[in-house]
Amino acid sequence: MNRLSSLPPMTWALVVCAVALGWGLSWLVRWYRQRRARKALIASITTVAVDSLVDVLVPDGMGGSLHCDFVLLTARGGVVIDLRDVSGNIFGGDQMDEWTVMDGARRFTFVNPQSALYDRVAALKALSGEMPVEGRVVFTRRAKFPKGLPKWTLMIDSLRSEFPPADPAVASSVTEHFAESWQSIKSSAAPSALAQARPIAVP
Repeated sequence: MNRLSSLPPMTWALVVCAVALGWGLSWLVRWYRQRRARKALIASITTVAVDSLVDVLVPDGMGGSLHCDFVLLTARGGVVIDLRDVSGNIFGGDQMDEWTVMDGARRFTFVNPQSALYDRVAALKALSGEMPVEGRVVFTRRAKFPKGLPKWTLMIDSLRSEFPPADPAVASSVTEHFAESWQSIKSSAAPSALAQARPIAVP
């Protein structure tokens, strides 16, 4: 007779509980690491801003709304950030409808994000009045562009050099100068349900 089948019910119950506990602890550790990685990633982006909105919907001017990963108030005005956490070598260009990702044996494509970025910038400009608005597609460190970065595309480590954080004295003047425009954006924005749908890779 198989020795396992001869185990008493109490032993089986303990085995099942141990397996369930191990699975639960593993899930909890991964959830914590995912949450910590997400908080660190958000902080690395919002640190360049005087004020920021994360995962919001903004009116598109046609009765609908657009999801924005980040809307930042910087010394240069408003900045819309489209965050992409893609692993592998990315081959994309301004005139390409789709960008290709090569990640080991995997190969896949995704739609050129520039058009969607232009739509988000236009939506924010309609709300911001006189405040200038820019947009960037920002990729995490897991991505590489062997042929060079397309227009309006940044690696996350270059964000601080592109938009240097304002010192406290400048920050207060920025807030005052763009107060009306920024308030218009904030009052028009709403929380987005996509906030939890974007997984962040855990190193």
